[in-house]
Amino acid sequence: MYICIKGGIVLEKKDSILTIIEIDIKKVAWQSLWMTIVFSLLGLIIYILVYKEFEINFSLLGIFLFLIGYLLLIVLHEAFHLIGFWAFGKVPWNKMDYGVNLKLGVAYATTSIPIPNKSMKKALLLPFWTTGIIPMLFGYGIESPLLVLLGAWLVAGAAGDFAMYRKLRKYPNDILIKDDPALPILYVIEENRSA
Repeated sequence: MYICIKGGIVLEKKDSILTIIEIDIKKVAWQSLWMTIVFSLLGLIIYILVYKEFEINFSLLGIFLFLIGYLLLIVLHEAFHLIGFWAFGKVPWNKMDYGVNLKLGVAYATTSIPIPNKSMKKALLLPFWTTGIIPMLFGYGIESPLLVLLGAWLVAGAAGDFAMYRKLRKYPNDILIKDDPALPILYVIEENRSA
C-alpha cells in the first residue's frame, strides 16, 4: 500500500514522515549568483597570484566553447548525483531519474527510494567536487583561466545542494531521506519496521 504526498512522492504506507525539508528556490538563485561572482573573482585572484599574470581573449568561438562547457558540466553535475545515489546509497539504476524542470528552471537528478542520510549528504556534495573543484584545479594545472571560471560557476551551481546538505546535518546519519521527484524537497522518514 502506498500514499501520495505533496509533489507526487510515493511512500510505503508503513513509513511516516518526520519532517519535510524545503529550500527557497529564489533565495538559492540569489545565493548562487553571489557565489558565482565571489568564486569567479577568488579563482582569478588565485590564478594571478600563482602565475603573476592573467589574460582572457574574448571571441565568439571562445564564448561558444565556454557555454558548451558550462552546459556539459551541468549535465555532468546531475549525472554525478546519480552516481552518488548508486555508489553511496546502493540505489539501482532503474530507481533513478534525471531531467530538467522547465517550470522551476532547474536540472535535477532523483531517486525513487529512500536512502540513509549519510548517503544522501555524500550524493549531494559529489558534484561540487567533480564538476566544480576538480575543473578549477585542472584549470590551474594547465594554466586555463576559462576552465578556472567554469569550475567556479559550477561550485556556485551547487548552492542548492549545499542548502539541502546544511539542513540534513542535524539529522542522524542512519535516518532515511526520500527525494521528491518533482520539487526541491527532501522527506525525512521513519521506517516502521513493525508493520
